[in-house]
Amino acid sequence: MMAHIIIRGLVQGVGYRFFVIRKAEEYHIKGYVRNLPDHNVEVVAQGEKGLVHGFIEQLKIGPASAHVTGVDVEWSEQEPEFIDFDVKF
Repeated sequence: MMAHIIIRGLVQGVGYRFFVIRKAEEYHIKGYVRNLPDHNVEVVAQGEKGLVHGFIEQLKIGPASAHVTGVDVEWSEQEPEFIDFDVKF
């Protein structure tokens, strides 16, 4: 299962991407995270559906230095084959 996720709020410059990488490792998620020009963060998460759901719940919280105001998720059955979890620039 794959999810395309947009995280809104104070999520750039506060260690949010590092937080996402740690959580992706914990939840065995493949895909990527990147900052967007509109100051949001984009995450593409691929993995077992239950684990992806748990991962998304963590993204809603974020690190203590972040302030998440919204999370938009689009689910997809089509899955590109990600080898690991990366930061895109």
